[in-house]
Amino acid sequence: MDLVIRAAFVFVFVWLVLRALGKRELGELTAFELVLLFVIGDLVQQSVTQNDTSLTAAVLAISTITLLILVQSYLAFRFHRARRILEGSPVMLVHNGRMLDDVLRRERMAPDDIMQAARQQGIDDLTDVRVVVLEGDGKLAFITDGSTEQQASGGDHSTST
Repeated sequence: MDLVIRAAFVFVFVWLVLRALGKRELGELTAFELVLLFVIGDLVQQSVTQNDTSLTAAVLAISTITLLILVQSYLAFRFHRARRILEGSPVMLVHNGRMLDDVLRRERMAPDDIMQAARQQGIDDLTDVRVVVLEGDGKLAFITDGSTEQQASGGDHSTST
């Protein structure tokens, strides 16, 4: 039972840490951040199993974390308020071609991040953009005048929303 409690605690702690780090896709991580993720994974394994290398310990730890992921997924699906807490909510960064500087600061994004993502979508001038939204998964959605929504993975952005 101790193993299940440790696995649950570590799950919640890692979730909180990742939420605090913000909305960033795996492809947007620097090499150093990727190495840190591997280190975190090793530290999590050591703290959950406490050198118990038995098959039972591995099955219990994996089952506990899997169950918590399923519960989190169900709560996000079933309850709108829980979805905003668990997965974050979209944030408007640009409105009618103008960057919202206070929102950019809160999301820890530089204007260059938006411009880089816009260029990747073939947008060279933000005056052509009605809205840019930072989605909960870290992607930037560009809504231009008279066109459909375009998705881009954003630049170096992180948030704790």
